Formats: sequence, structure tokens, C-alpha cells
Amino acid sequence: MIKFLNEGIAKKYKGKTCVLRIDLNVDPKTDEGLFRLHSVLPTIALLRKYHVRVVIVSHKGRPTHSAADKKLSLKPFVSIIEKEIEESVAFIRTFNFEEIRETIGSAKQDVFLLENIRFCAGEERNDKKLGKLLAGLGDFYVNDAFAVSHREHASVCAITDFIPSFGGLQLEKEIKNLKGVMTRPESPLVVVLGGAKTNDKLPLIEQFWKKADMFLLGGGPSNTLLAAQGIPMGDSLYDAKLVTKVRKYAFAANVFTPSDTASRGTKILDIGPETAKEYAEIIKTAKTIIWNGPMGLFEKKPFEKGTAALWKAILANKKAVTVVGGGETIASSCLVMNRCKVPANVFLSTGGGAMLEYLSDKKLPGIIALR
Repeated sequence: MIKFLNEGIAKKYKGKTCVLRIDLNVDPKTDEGLFRLHSVLPTIALLRKYHVRVVIVSHKGRPTHSAADKKLSLKPFVSIIEKEIEESVAFIRTFNFEEIRETIGSAKQDVFLLENIRFCAGEERNDKKLGKLLAGLGDFYVNDAFAVSHREHASVCAITDFIPSFGGLQLEKEIKNLKGVMTRPESPLVVVLGGAKTNDKLPLIEQFWKKADMFLLGGGPSNTLLAAQGIPMGDSLYDAKLVTKVRKYAFAANVFTPSDTASRGTKILDIGPETAKEYAEIIKTAKTIIWNGPMGLFEKKPFEKGTAALWKAILANKKAVTVVGGGETIASSCLVMNRCKVPANVFLSTGGGAMLEYLSDKKLPGIIALR
């Protein structure tokens, strides 16, 4: 069983040092960047309440040239974190762990941000030596990075072998909300899937096939099923390798694909207005909603209309237990709302791939490591 950070644990480690894994794998200048950071602020606040020093560990992108890849540095997050927690943050550029320990012990600051952990070659190999070195920076470890908990990496898994480890407050929320729609969904259960990657969404369809009342598809998943129905896709995004595999879903009565689309040339870029109305009516009657992936190219007008229509329908349904996840899906929420005013019945997950894997009943290495 996972032990999650709470007042008692924070008090027990009063004045000690916590190695905190969060996810800053976003552009710091975007709404999504602030969303990821805001999600872990309660954990940081609880630790600081008991004067726990915090060593923040995160990654960004997939570096190819070690620390020379300056575009993927976490340094731009320093001023943003300082503003949010109203406290000075020391940025640690080096991966000389003896030097890092000396800095933590002597610095005036109590909050530290390590450089991109993927600059260390052993991170993505789940290297035990790196895990031990990271563990040596603190007295206990907290994982509040649900979005990367499906990765078997050193700062997520190996570190837990060497230090008392706990789940963070956001991680606890993620598991509670996702587990709820998995094990206790109230019918009608509506699953909405869009975005680009059909292959990532297919396991969710398979897992919820007997649970869900309706599947509403847009983007790559809908195009792939339309191709399976024999409809020419032109230049539209779809997964040709999956056409045969998804054919069994393509003509199912509970699987909805667009009856009309918004296109540019021969490329489908959004669901059409009639489909948006149809989907919105279905969402209106739902008691449980799971959504991952926008309906179209919402970043470009006029192809934001389908995604915006679904957001409006979801926000209007005050009774449904709703879980929304995926970086682009969360980013698209700015089309219709201030993210600080999310209704109580709607949970915004910080996970994209991690959310899909958890809901597909796959075992997430980062969650297992905490047990």
C-alpha cells in the first residue's frame, strides 16, 4: 500500500530534507506549464510548513548532448517557482553530488531546483547508482509527478530503494480520481478520445469496452475508424497499421465517429458542427465522463470549434463525475474557461500517457515503486 504525504509525515521530518520529484516537462511560458506547477504547490507548501528543505528534481524533453543542450535547461523555472511559493530558490547546475550536498547544507535558501535530470545518462536507464546518489541528497523522497510515473527512471523508481518514499498530494488525487472512474463509474459512462495517437488510445477502448455506454471519437482515432469503414482519408492523420485491428469497433452501435467534419483540402482537421451538437447532447446525459485528446487542431482557427463545443458541454454537466487528461486537452481548456475556476465535478489530470496507461489497467512503475 502506498503511503501518501500528510501532516504527520511532514511533521516527523521537520527540519529535514525532501527530494521531491515533480514534472516540469512543459514550456514554462504556457498555461500548461503553470498548470503542472500549480498542481504540486500544495505538496511544497505542506513541506515548507514544517521547515523541510526541498530539493526539486524534474526533467524536460529528451536531451541528446548532455548538459550542452541548453534549450532543455530547467533554469527558466526558477523565477516562476519563486513567484509561486514566495521564497528564494537556488538553482543547481552541477551533477557533482558531493558538491550538491555541500550546497544544500550551506545555502541560505531552503528550496533547490536541480538541473534537468535527463542530462544524467543513467536517468532513463533506471540506474541504481544514480538512484542512490539522488537519495543521498535528502532524508526522504516524495513522488508528485504522476505524468512521468509510467516511466521506469532513476528519479522515479531506483531512488525508492534507498530512502523512505511517499506519494505526493497531487499523486494521491490522481489515483483517487482515476480509480474512481475505473471501478465505480455511474452509467451512462461516456469515453471521449481524440488527439493524434490512435495506438495510445486503443488500450483504453479495449479496457472500457464492456463498461462504457458510448465512445465519442475525434482526431486520429476517429480517422482510423473511418478508414476501417472504407472511407478514403486523403491527407488526414490516421494510423494505417491499426485499420484492420480497429475494424471490430468501426461499426459498433456505441462507437460514434463524425457525421461531418471540418477540413482543409483533403485533410480532416476537426469534427463538424453537426457532430459537435450530437456529441454535446450525449455528454449532457452522461453521469461519468473520461476525456483524452482534443477533437481537432484547436490551436488554429476555425478548427477549435469542435473541442470548444465539447468543453462547453462538459462544463454545463454539473452532475457527471468527469476526468480530463492529456497535455493538449488541458491546454485546450483555455478556449472556454479560466482553469482556476474548474467545477468541483471535473478533475484535470496532469497525466497524458500515464493517465491512459493507468485507466488501461497497466502497472505504472513509479506507483509500484512506492509500494
